[in-house]
Amino acid sequence: MNPAALDLEEAQARLLALAVPLGQERMPVNEAAGRYLAEPLLARRTQPPADLSAMDGYAVRSADLPGPWRVIGESACGHPFGGSVAAGEAVRIATGALLPGGADAVLLQEDCQRDAERLELAAAPSPARNIRATGMDFAEGQELLAAGTRLGPAQIALALTAGHGMVAVHRRVNVAVLDTGDELSADPEHCALHQIPASNGAMLAAMAAAWPCNVTHGAPVPDRLDALVTAFDAASAADLIVTSGGASVGDHDLLRPALEQWSATIEFWRVAIKPGKPLLVARKGRTIVLGLPGNPVSSHVTAYLFLLPLIRAMSGAAVMLPNPIEAKLAQDLPAAGARREFIRARWDGARVTPLRNQDSGALATLAASNALIELPAGAPAIPAGEAVSVYLLENGGIA
Repeated sequence: MNPAALDLEEAQARLLALAVPLGQERMPVNEAAGRYLAEPLLARRTQPPADLSAMDGYAVRSADLPGPWRVIGESACGHPFGGSVAAGEAVRIATGALLPGGADAVLLQEDCQRDAERLELAAAPSPARNIRATGMDFAEGQELLAAGTRLGPAQIALALTAGHGMVAVHRRVNVAVLDTGDELSADPEHCALHQIPASNGAMLAAMAAAWPCNVTHGAPVPDRLDALVTAFDAASAADLIVTSGGASVGDHDLLRPALEQWSATIEFWRVAIKPGKPLLVARKGRTIVLGLPGNPVSSHVTAYLFLLPLIRAMSGAAVMLPNPIEAKLAQDLPAAGARREFIRARWDGARVTPLRNQDSGALATLAASNALIELPAGAPAIPAGEAVSVYLLENGGIA
């Protein structure tokens, strides 16, 4: 019996409902790139901890304008001036250096003229005080990053500046990738006419590896029920098993019977999208099985829409699903069919161009794409210049 295909949103919701964020671990901030915070990050210090100069120049009392002043010392980064500024006095100061006591303004270096210790204005001073006030960036105890935030370069710098040497994150997802099919050759340099190089598994492993995952990927599994069950047994310690191929309804599509023999529960099968209809989701214990189509474009598109969001959910991400943007078509787009379609395309930052060969086996088109145009089921033809919904492939579509 073939169940009715699910709408995309329902299928994504049902898949993500199976995902439970994995356990926590504490690790050095310097090693946490790409991980998701397991708890909010609170500032352990105030930044800046005191008033600092925002420019190179001279620290003075604004009440003493327009001068002149007597230069009494210097404040450099890491080497603050030890005294205070009194009436008619100035301190040479560097960008980022501690503002001396008594000073409440910094004269820009280029606005001043200095002769020995005598300082005068050479131009009208900047109206700004040129000071980075205490706590300008953040204050001790302030929440800086919410739980579920992915730690990128800027977030790592922020955590360190906030006084954190260690951070609580969710552990990496253990992902096992299985290629299936008698037609697959593990050696891309030696393929008979009836064979194709096994590329889907490597593609899916690379997609997963860009996120906080430990990925294993072995040799192709032949189209035999016993071989598939054995492969599932070998991968049973994984949090997530991803297969490519065998999820459709052909005589050699053995994924469903293999999962049933392995005692897995089929959660749902088939999604009303093109490409990618024969998607299957199953579960055994804590392990989720995501069965993707065998055609390479279908496998990639469904991995983008299902695999990557699932990995993000298991990693504790606050944002799991890709976010579409709106872009104008660079050329006409034909009407959609009965299913929601995802058209491979090139986005240039302003306009999006659908590529010609949309066959689900066209890897050259996929490799040339950096975006997917989303067309609702039954959408009419759309002329050039009209706005369409676009998913950007870079970074999994997460802004």
